[in-house]
Amino acid sequence: MARGPLDQKDYKPQFSGHETFPLRYGWLKKCYDRVSETEKDTNNKPLCWGDDAIAHFGVGKNMVSSIRHWASVAGIIEESPGTNHVKTTPLGKMIFGDEGVDPYLEIPNSLWLIHWKLATEWKKKTTWYWAFSYYSAVTFERDTFIRRLKSKWPNAAQATVKNDVACFVRTYAAQPPSAKVGRDDSLECPLTELGLIKPVSKRDDFRFVRGQKTTLGYGTFVYALLEFWKEFSPASSTLSFEAIAHEPGSPGRVFLLDENDVADRLSQIDNVTNNALRWSETAGLKQVVRSTEFEFSSALDFVQKDFERSNESEAA
Repeated sequence: MARGPLDQKDYKPQFSGHETFPLRYGWLKKCYDRVSETEKDTNNKPLCWGDDAIAHFGVGKNMVSSIRHWASVAGIIEESPGTNHVKTTPLGKMIFGDEGVDPYLEIPNSLWLIHWKLATEWKKKTTWYWAFSYYSAVTFERDTFIRRLKSKWPNAAQATVKNDVACFVRTYAAQPPSAKVGRDDSLECPLTELGLIKPVSKRDDFRFVRGQKTTLGYGTFVYALLEFWKEFSPASSTLSFEAIAHEPGSPGRVFLLDENDVADRLSQIDNVTNNALRWSETAGLKQVVRSTEFEFSSALDFVQKDFERSNESEAA
């Protein structure tokens, strides 16, 4: 098994924050709007999360905490440590701002971006990161999944891990409508649309859906690649195919792509990035080469192009 951030001796797992509520439709937009309209005030945390927020969002205190959690880990808002200030992020502005490209999450690329953020947030989303970057089997049974997490972090409370896994499953695997689970609840998390995890015949058995992801834009893949590169080896001008496909936190792992899918995308990277990134197979080494002038901060530009192409396709 590849080693990553969860293998650090001083790593402290996080199995909470969501208050057991999976991300729901409309939450990120509501949260973005609230932070955006108050962020000029450097003391706006009470305005966003205090008693007024309960009335503003029209939900209870626990659900306000959950909305705050999801918007933060999805990279839509940012809370400055040691201050009372909350602000919107460039990613949040791009999707949900006044000229946002997809405020109602109708374009799959938005969901892929949110998934990428959750599944690579190893400091706050242990289950998410572990599931996509460490768990190697295709299928999993819920109780076995919980036991595996508990065996790795034995000091974690059983009930906390169990609730976190339940929230994880509901984030990605839609529950079929039933007498106990209404249609609204079965469709409560937009990330179920990505089809990354599917229920199998038994009630608590699931499978990861690996392979080609046709709705994942090339620019969004490049954005993820650059975020991974910045985290994994920021000083290096090259990144190996093996790392991109298999390392914890890599695009290959997080998007559940197989080697052929990763190779197909990397073969197009010269065109997608105007040669800022180049695919090389020189001397038997398969790697991406980064231009010395290229800045990681430009990564969102490639995502923007994906949305522009989506709008052009709809117009046509």
